[in-house]
Amino acid sequence: MSTNWEDDYIDKLDECQRLGIPEYWIIDYMAVASRSYLGKPKVPTVFVYLLDENGVYQSTAYRGQDRIVSRTFPELTLSVEQVLAA
Repeated sequence: MSTNWEDDYIDKLDECQRLGIPEYWIIDYMAVASRSYLGKPKVPTVFVYLLDENGVYQSTAYRGQDRIVSRTFPELTLSVEQVLAA
């Protein structure tokens, strides 16, 4: 967790991709990122970034009652609302 959303969305994301970390999550529970990430209206969102076969992150955004899908934890059965309520 950082105090600057750009650290998570840009710097840490790039670093994790370069290190080959297969899965990276951003839980933006306060919807502080820019609209280019969160859309309009801005709502709390969980982003899951997965490395593809070329070593490049592909992202999926989850909101509300969406069930979060994780390659690392396939048995995970949590929605965004459940994560945010914890």
